[in-house]
Amino acid sequence: MATRLIDIHPHIISPDTQRYPLAPLGGERSGWSATRPVTFEQYVAAMDQAGIDKAAIVHSSTTYGFDNSYVADSIAAQPQRFAGVYSVDMLAPDAPEKIRYWMGRGMAGLRIFTHGSTMPGQAPWLEDPKLHAAWGLAGELKLPVCVQMTKTAIPALEKLLTAFPQTIAVIDHLMKPDITSGPPYPGAQFLFDLARFDNVYLKLSSRNTEAAYAGQATPESFLGRVVQEFGAERIAWGSNFPAAEDSLTDIVKALEEYIAFLPAKDQHWIMAGTAQKLYPRLAD
Repeated sequence: MATRLIDIHPHIISPDTQRYPLAPLGGERSGWSATRPVTFEQYVAAMDQAGIDKAAIVHSSTTYGFDNSYVADSIAAQPQRFAGVYSVDMLAPDAPEKIRYWMGRGMAGLRIFTHGSTMPGQAPWLEDPKLHAAWGLAGELKLPVCVQMTKTAIPALEKLLTAFPQTIAVIDHLMKPDITSGPPYPGAQFLFDLARFDNVYLKLSSRNTEAAYAGQATPESFLGRVVQEFGAERIAWGSNFPAAEDSLTDIVKALEEYIAFLPAKDQHWIMAGTAQKLYPRLAD
């Protein structure tokens, strides 16, 4: 049976803090990981109920820092159904060694967390030359790099995209642009401008579907514009569960409603096809 739905942005948390010690990036643990953690087994049960076929599980750096052991151990039992997206200190001298180590543990993609709930500002890491060795190696190894960032880091990202055209950047949550003004969405122009880079992909998440009708926005006018600029084959869906508070079943329903206006082919790219291109181990 062909894969219908792949989730490229769930998180998992282990209750076993002896085996998987807490070491959050920046010293502060994310609130959701402490108040509504979901284990690997709980996520599998939730994805089965929601109709999700496969997933690329994203390591929680705001829980474990750069120790990706829990995700690596979890996906090892079902390598055809799961991929792992991991984090390393990409500015460290041993970053290439760490990248190869975790790749050897079965991980299939990288993530650099430069902004988020425990990091309200924009970290300057994307503009640091020490990043280049790791960023370039990711391209050589065909490891897409998920980037959680704000628009203030776009100039630095553009330099990386130009200098390392083999390295694919996957922008988390579409950078959550302000779409309240409605078409032509001037608050999202910075996102549309990135479409000129063939090595930019977008991660459409529950953070975006939650804002589907913010202000004057509609799915048809905003997502339609995003698809027009990037092509559906460069857009993949991720639940952001359990950081997103809704049930996984409700998150999937919101996605289906959000993309219902698109042609079936575009829907398939967003729901599964692009994920399989980014993470070939999840292919049928």
